[in-house]
Amino acid sequence: MRLVADKLAVARGNRTILAGLSFELEAGDSLVLTGPNGAGKTTLIRTLAGLIPPAAGALWLDGGEPDQSLGEASHYVGHLNAIKSILTVAENVGFWSRFCGGAAPQRDAALAAFGLSQLADIPAAYLSAGQKRRLGLARLLLAPRPLWLLDEPTAALDAAAEAALAAAVAGHLAAGGVVVAATHQPLPWRNQRQLRLEPAAPGP
Repeated sequence: MRLVADKLAVARGNRTILAGLSFELEAGDSLVLTGPNGAGKTTLIRTLAGLIPPAAGALWLDGGEPDQSLGEASHYVGHLNAIKSILTVAENVGFWSRFCGGAAPQRDAALAAFGLSQLADIPAAYLSAGQKRRLGLARLLLAPRPLWLLDEPTAALDAAAEAALAAAVAGHLAAGGVVVAATHQPLPWRNQRQLRLEPAAPGP
C-alpha cells in the first residue's frame, strides 16, 4: 500500500494554504505534521480524509480496495472526539463499531486497549477530558482501515494514555498501515518522518 500526494494544493475558503506539496508513504510509514497555527496541518489532514477537495494536484492510495475512496479507507480523529454525551461509553463504542463495520470482540479489545473497560456503563458526559479523548481514539481499533489520520491525537492525554496510543500506532504500522498525524507536541512513537508546514504568504 502507498499513499501519494503529487503537487497537492489545499485551500481554506478562498485562500490557498499549501501548494506544490508532494510525498509518498509506504506501508508501515508514519508522517508527523508540525508547524505553527495556521500553517495548514488540520486542513491537510481533512483533505486526506476526503472532507475537503484538493485545490490542485493529485492524491491517491495505491493497493487499497479498488472501489473504496480515500476517505472510506481512513480512520479520521479530529479535534473533536465525535462522542455522544448522553450515551454510555459502551454505547458510543457500539455505534462506531456498527458504523465502521466492526465486530463485538473488537469493541471489548478497543475498550481494554485505552483503559475504558471499567467505564463502559458510564455516560460519556461524566468522563474527564482525557477519558473522552481515549474514547474518541478507541474507534481506531474497532475496524481495520489502512490509513489513520490523527489531528492533535495526544491532546488531554496523560502518560499512560499516550503509551496506549503509541502501542496502538505501533501495531497498526507493523500490520502495514499508514499514519499521518498533526501535532504541536512530540509524539511518542518510533519510525516517524516529519514534515514541517509554514503559513503561506498572504496574497496581493
